[in-house]
Amino acid sequence: MSFKIKVCGMRQAANIAEVADLHPAYMGFIFYEKSPRFMNEVSAELIKYVPEEIKTTGVFVNEQLEVVKSLVRKHQLKAVQLHGAESVTYCSEIQDLNVEVIKAFGVHPEFDFKILEAYDAVVDYFLFDTQTPVHGGSGKVFDWKLLQNYRLQKPYFLSGGIDLSHADQIKQITDERLYAIDINSKFELEPGLKNVNQLKAFFESLNEVT
Repeated sequence: MSFKIKVCGMRQAANIAEVADLHPAYMGFIFYEKSPRFMNEVSAELIKYVPEEIKTTGVFVNEQLEVVKSLVRKHQLKAVQLHGAESVTYCSEIQDLNVEVIKAFGVHPEFDFKILEAYDAVVDYFLFDTQTPVHGGSGKVFDWKLLQNYRLQKPYFLSGGIDLSHADQIKQITDERLYAIDINSKFELEPGLKNVNQLKAFFESLNEVT
């Protein structure tokens, strides 16, 4: 299988340019003020310099709908990742903006995958992350065997503490619904600053770069 890669939590100009040279499918920008990778109004201006072929993704957590709509238009985002308790109606409104909608869920042993059924028609992808009170960025891996309980056909992103050591394990996954790998904190020199050499090694290991 060939996997797309999303590099999330970008924030610095030179680093964004270096990561863009690796040609990730998606680049994530976090608009959640409590995140150490928060994109303020000034840093968000960097989004316009991302190459057109990379899907710029705004990451939001329980943000006011009108704020999300405004930022999508202002920065011409191509995808929106919702990491909070956003409702089905909320997702549908974002979908009307003609962007990809990625709805994240924190997975844990008691997680009820049936709650995803209501979202099936209003999102393009699910994102499965490690359950954490801070809405992602924990650097912890959840038990991927739990995804055996996922019954829908909607493709998904795999997230949560993935690092270079997981590349071989990911390549053994045969689930055709696994659409992309989402990486962030385990490839950082500091919050918002990615280790480009480690990223390059990961991309090469997944045959994304030759």
